[in-house]
Amino acid sequence: MKKGIKIILWILGAILFILLAAIIWFNLPYSPMKNQFEKLVDSQTEKMHFGDEVFTLEDIAELPVPVQKHFQYCGYIGQKKMSNMKIHFRDVDFILSPMENKLKIDYTQFNVADEPVRFAIIDTGIFGIPFEGLDTFIDGQGSMKGVIGKAITIFDEKGESLSRATLVTCLAESLLIPSFATNDFIVWEEIDDTNVKATISYHGISASGIFTFDENGAMKSFTTDDRENVDANGNVQKVRWSAIIEDYKEKDGIKYPTSMKAIWHYDSGDVVYFDGKDFEIEYDYK
Repeated sequence: MKKGIKIILWILGAILFILLAAIIWFNLPYSPMKNQFEKLVDSQTEKMHFGDEVFTLEDIAELPVPVQKHFQYCGYIGQKKMSNMKIHFRDVDFILSPMENKLKIDYTQFNVADEPVRFAIIDTGIFGIPFEGLDTFIDGQGSMKGVIGKAITIFDEKGESLSRATLVTCLAESLLIPSFATNDFIVWEEIDDTNVKATISYHGISASGIFTFDENGAMKSFTTDDRENVDANGNVQKVRWSAIIEDYKEKDGIKYPTSMKAIWHYDSGDVVYFDGKDFEIEYDYK
């Protein structure tokens, strides 16, 4: 009887130890995924050359008039050209699918100016357990990895459709890092006074979308049919996707948007799955 009690106590002690170890591990600031994100960012930053190049009217002379107006509205002319961009989102309302509850996430992304290179990390918790997601696009290849408890990989996706989706996301964000928007791998076509089609081509993959501006030149939205949505059951379908940019504010002579929404336009109705407010944009300069 005493031996049985000792075994039970040993098992309970082992369980308690594992639970305590898990709680400590979950609350440590260190994370393998965050460390990987920072290493990817550092590897790109180390290759960059920094100088004093500034945007001129000649740089944008071949762009459609609405895009030229956007450069002037935001105050980029005469400002230094960017080498990269980092955006920090805090407490974003995020949902994985229309049938699921909202999560609060922190989201940090890094974009390179000279080529389509993009890294992003999601940080949140599910029932108190840390969940992190890492999206990457480099050398024309997109990937998306999700890890729970800082150690257990629950998905690791790659493939052409994901690469195209990430490439078109780079295009959607191109006017947030205007040095990127002037690269030759983007072709701009003016539709009318407030709408412009853009096509990005890189490593054999192409994707397009429509930018919409207001009469002053502020970019308001980007819409594309070149993204695929994967639902909770693993079903893949092409769904129209939009990014909505709002609430421009001026800082150091440049107007920045401070609100961004990402929307899936399902046949059954629109779903805002990413709603970020008061985000911060940081640049390193050429």
